[in-house]
Amino acid sequence: MPPLRRVLVALSVAAVVLGLALGGGALWLYSDAKVSTAGTEFTRELAVPPLAPSTVRSDGTRVFDLTMQAGHKEFRDGAKTPTWGFNGDHLGPTLRAKRGERVQVLVSNTLDEASTVHWHGMRLPARMDGGPHQMVTPGASWAPHWTVDQPAATLWYHPHPHGRTERHVQRGLAGMFLLDDERSAKLPLPRRYGIDDLPVVVQDVTFDGVHFDHGRKLMANSGFLGDRTMVNGTLAPYKVVKDELVRLRLLNASTARVYDFGFTDDRRFSLIGTDGGLTEQPVAMDRVQLSPGERAEIVVRMQPGERAVLRSFPQKNYGDFWQTRFNGGDDTFDVLELRAADTLRPSPELPAALGEPELPDGSDSVRSRFFGLQMSGINGKAMATDRIDETVTRGTSEIWTVRNQDGVPHNFHVHDVQFRVLEVDGREPPPELRGAKDTVFVPGGRTVRLALRFTGPADPDTPYMYHCHLLYHEDGGMMGQFVVVEEGGQAGKVRTPHSHTGH
Repeated sequence: MPPLRRVLVALSVAAVVLGLALGGGALWLYSDAKVSTAGTEFTRELAVPPLAPSTVRSDGTRVFDLTMQAGHKEFRDGAKTPTWGFNGDHLGPTLRAKRGERVQVLVSNTLDEASTVHWHGMRLPARMDGGPHQMVTPGASWAPHWTVDQPAATLWYHPHPHGRTERHVQRGLAGMFLLDDERSAKLPLPRRYGIDDLPVVVQDVTFDGVHFDHGRKLMANSGFLGDRTMVNGTLAPYKVVKDELVRLRLLNASTARVYDFGFTDDRRFSLIGTDGGLTEQPVAMDRVQLSPGERAEIVVRMQPGERAVLRSFPQKNYGDFWQTRFNGGDDTFDVLELRAADTLRPSPELPAALGEPELPDGSDSVRSRFFGLQMSGINGKAMATDRIDETVTRGTSEIWTVRNQDGVPHNFHVHDVQFRVLEVDGREPPPELRGAKDTVFVPGGRTVRLALRFTGPADPDTPYMYHCHLLYHEDGGMMGQFVVVEEGGQAGKVRTPHSHTGH
């Protein structure tokens, strides 16, 4: 064989081998990306976060104490994992207050890193919001205070340090903040905390030995995706219930994973609440999708002696097949098992009318704004803590159009407000998006239109955030800032982020 021909044959063989190797590698990556825990054996009783104790001062202020601290928790027998938590080794207690109450939270940081505590979904002054401008350094404290002025709702709290939020939440800094009001107190809803009214804080996790694995899988551009889930810090959890109707307050506290919750037998349940409070009426459904930061309150009916498994099902609205497979859309997780007692207490039927969401409908909007979501930033700009991106006028309503421009799964969270989703890709939103929302999923190619009202108070120098709540994206700069000003006012100069040392 002539030398040139031998070279050409060798090159052809090498190309074929390389092509097969690349193809085999791609097939392995694609096959390995799918995760399923279907058929989980539920072996641990569900932990229920305690209600945080509080004191009431002579002026009526309800005061809570939260301490950020390091610890260890035995998620698996014999393996103590280093963790962070509030008032304990992992996660935090559930805070609870009523509309009209003045509250104060005494926050102490005993960690070796600066952090913050953001009150996700709460209407409150920007200086009390707990964003990246309200850092609490190691050994320091902070005492935000505000008056609760919004309907009953399932809110939550978590850190918000710019560039490090994902890691802080993954380590265990998160908890629920429940609000009550007179209207909801009169409704015949399941309301006995920890009995027929259950907090369900869902997170995905992977272990590397005894430690949490914080790594990001190859091709997973949405962020960290774990290979199993836990609820309230409990792996493979079950809960014995003794009532016909059980209320689940679902919170997606994962940093990147999107869940599509339902039951393995496809039973119907009633959606009674979204991010910002009760829906107008119960809505029968068999699936509710929640992206990171979103909440939903559902009520499920149980029969004596039966078991019902809450599952997250595969989803098909992430964009193309590549995004779906590598960002968790094909995954299945068995999340929580409800075990009904042999005899159940009767529960009253759900009322036909529930809440009256205090939301604008877009008819009185004074202006519109556009927000293009990309990994590189929002509207082409990465986050800068000293830059004010938008200025809104206190007391006015606006329409914000949010579009996913790069195909990677995103969502959109706005601090201080609850908004109404007017449209999803030009159509009426599904039932789970018709209530009060502060976070909305915006997968590849989707456009949502939101109606927002800014009630203040005005503070031209202290911004609120809007950002993608997939925390890998947020930490990478998918965040902007807006300030609220009085009519005719202008944005000021952002105060340099500082650490709190007291009130």
